[in-house]
Amino acid sequence: MDEKKEELKSILKKYGQEHLLNHYETLDEKHKKELLNQIETLNLELITSLYKNTKKEEKNENDKITPIEYMDKEKLYDDYKYFENIGKKAIKERKLAAVTMAGGQGTRLGHNGPKGTYDIGLDSHKSLFELLSDHLKEAEKKYEVVIPWFIMTSRENNKATIEFFEKNKYFGYQKEKNIFFFIQGELPMIDTEGKILIGEDGLIKQAADGHGGIYESLVKTGMTKKMREMGIEWVFIGGVDNCLAKMVDPVLMGIAIDKKVTVACKSAVKANPHEKVGVFCKRNGKPNVIEYSEITEEMAEETDEKGELLYGESHLLCNLFRVDAIERMGANPLPYHIAYKKATYLDQNGEVIVPTSPNAYKFEAFLFDAFGEVDDMAILRVKREEEFAPVKNADSVGVDCPKTARELYKKFHHIN
Repeated sequence: MDEKKEELKSILKKYGQEHLLNHYETLDEKHKKELLNQIETLNLELITSLYKNTKKEEKNENDKITPIEYMDKEKLYDDYKYFENIGKKAIKERKLAAVTMAGGQGTRLGHNGPKGTYDIGLDSHKSLFELLSDHLKEAEKKYEVVIPWFIMTSRENNKATIEFFEKNKYFGYQKEKNIFFFIQGELPMIDTEGKILIGEDGLIKQAADGHGGIYESLVKTGMTKKMREMGIEWVFIGGVDNCLAKMVDPVLMGIAIDKKVTVACKSAVKANPHEKVGVFCKRNGKPNVIEYSEITEEMAEETDEKGELLYGESHLLCNLFRVDAIERMGANPLPYHIAYKKATYLDQNGEVIVPTSPNAYKFEAFLFDAFGEVDDMAILRVKREEEFAPVKNADSVGVDCPKTARELYKKFHHIN
């Protein structure tokens, strides 16, 4: 192990990161081995590049942003049944799987545990995980097939998530047969000088790589290979915090198949022109999602001949992909976005430093940044109140909180 340590030390020195071994001798054998493994798998070229990017201002001034076409689920009329029948056939042929991104903790909700284990306050006291499993079980009865369920956890909550499912007998699923867990990728956090932070445990301080890491994680953990072995062609990907997510939607699937696209997404019309949401568009002729901060006031308020917002289709994180599209998108890392966060760390003297203001960079990829990999996609506008009830904030915030999600859920399911 000492030989390996010396070898890694010389590599770290080249990149100015030799401090990562400062507390090596204070660790037990297990953690020594883990630290060396962490260092060995570091992409130091990438980290150096990411740090350099923190000094640049992102400029997309030359990008040409144009509206994107969409279909309104409420206005499909005769086509509704046509698309639905195509989707039903594919579902019954076991070509669909569901992926739930559940790597987060419920900290913002005052919940100690994985976000998916959070009880939103229904009389049934069902967790977010159980509410999602209910939808999959309804589909099982309707189409007489089990929809395989893939759950992306994080290093932080993987153990607790699996224990929760074990305790609840996997909500009727069979482990390793039709329910699978895989862990999201991570990237080191770095300080303002470009130094990788050391956590309180003496190991490298890492943070989840954002929902854009889903593609690479599905490929690297062998989940797409498993899907292919099961005959799955289509994968719905959504977040754990949307308790109204309609993961099995034959209309969306039918549209994707009929239009011969590899990606189909759901949208909801913006609540108002200046709602702070990402919206679908075309960027340089390719499908994309533009952040509200990138849209000018004029663009936000621009309407078509029917009076509809040209940039009014909110991205709901409810997306359907062909497996081959996921594999293509997961072949290379997406561009990373920078977040400036507070991070507790060990200093060079082994003291735990708890900052009172942001002190470190975290790097995240966004799922929609991969949309530019496809020439076209289908956008299906749905009713927000029927398919989007996110639980992101505490009740005190008043929006996208347990109270609003609970009300939407009860109204949709006709619960008094």
